[in-house]
Order: sequence, then structure tokens, then C-alpha cells
Amino acid sequence: MNTSEQFGFQDLKVWQLAIEYADLLMDIVDNKLPSNKHFRLKEQIESASISVSSNIAEGKGRWSQKEFVHFLYISRGSLYETVSLLTIIRRRNFISESEYNEILKRAIEITKATNGLINAIKKKIN
Repeated sequence: MNTSEQFGFQDLKVWQLAIEYADLLMDIVDNKLPSNKHFRLKEQIESASISVSSNIAEGKGRWSQKEFVHFLYISRGSLYETVSLLTIIRRRNFISESEYNEILKRAIEITKATNGLINAIKKKIN
């Protein structure tokens, strides 16, 4: 059985990008942040980054396109939260400027994909 037949969100490019983004941020938390402090920051960035793809998936599973758009907005908010947290991580010099810029580039790509999906859905329902 093809899982995408069961779970349509897996075919969405924005969901795939969000999964890659969460994986990248979890690597940063595991490898760049000090292991003996900043536990709340680590938990928060992991939670926010995972929330991006999770809300896309949850929204896709809802009954209406209007609900899906609502969850896409939540997903985008979680993405913005990760950028805010990353800024703190950068200011604390846990990651380099080039690493920070690469992560921001990915966040912008996800934001554009999310906005594009929101606009496409809104056009269909209006």
C-alpha cells in the first residue's frame, strides 16, 4: 500500500521541506547547544520546529479546506517562532553566521511554500 494514498500530506512539498527543517534543527540542538544548560531553549526550538510539519499534517486531515488554511497559519506561526529562537541561538554564538543564514534561507523557502498553498486554497474556496 502506498502511504501517500492514506496520508495525502506526505505528497505536499511544504510538508517535506518542514520535515527536513525540523531534522536540521534537531541536529543543531543535539550538536551545537551546550548539553548542560539551556534546556528550555532546546525543548522550545524542538517543539516549534516539529510543530511546523505537524500542523500541516493535521490540517490536511481536517474535513474542510478552511480548517486546513487555519492549520497552515498555525504552522507558519511555529516557523516564525523557530526563527526567533534561532536568533537567540545565533546571538549566543552557538551557531555561525553562515549556519544561521542557511537556516533562515530554508525558513524563507517554507514560508513562501506555505503562503502559496494558503493562497491557492483560498482561491478555490472563494
